[in-house]
Amino acid sequence: MAGQTGQVLSAILKEIERGGLNPGDVLEEAPLMAAHGVSRTPVREAFIQLEAVGLIRRLPRKGAVLFRPTLEEFLAILEVHAKLEGQAAGLAARRMTPAQTADLEKIVCACEAHAQEKGDGDPDGYYQLNLRFHEMVALGSGNPFLVEMIKTNARKLLAYYRARYRYPGSIARSAKEHRELAALIADHNASEAEARMIRHVQFDQVTVMDLLAALG
Repeated sequence: MAGQTGQVLSAILKEIERGGLNPGDVLEEAPLMAAHGVSRTPVREAFIQLEAVGLIRRLPRKGAVLFRPTLEEFLAILEVHAKLEGQAAGLAARRMTPAQTADLEKIVCACEAHAQEKGDGDPDGYYQLNLRFHEMVALGSGNPFLVEMIKTNARKLLAYYRARYRYPGSIARSAKEHRELAALIADHNASEAEARMIRHVQFDQVTVMDLLAALG
């Protein structure tokens, strides 16, 4: 049963990260049961786990709805998420291995190439590169508990970060900031890497309101 629950849970999380599920989308039990060839119990157990970390809100006898934050909730989550990402960057500047640093350089180059070759085009493609960049920085922190906390918070905001790249100039700006962050990490400048990452992942309140309206 645990394996079936994990199968359903993993599939839902992948859809959130891929952009197949967005805030406010309804998750119904029957389609999930059919898609994964499982009974209702593993689906409900997966829902319980998702609800425990705040990713869904269950509906009586219907299924669940993917978490869609209010403005106040968004800003509160973002405040915590920015600090976690910043801490990861600071730790990565102290702990990232040479092999990890080389891998980070590759993804930064991929981000720069995307920005140069495609401009504002293919925001979803750039979003996937951005996910990989942040994942590599988090892994470079050498703290698996911090990595999981970042993933949990990030999944509540992924749709909004994805939508952010549809704004003109945002991809080029992001790629430039990735380069700056990678340089600080490679130079072992922990305090500046932490502060720079916090600024990198923040939104101003006007942008937040625009994104909430766009995905509402």
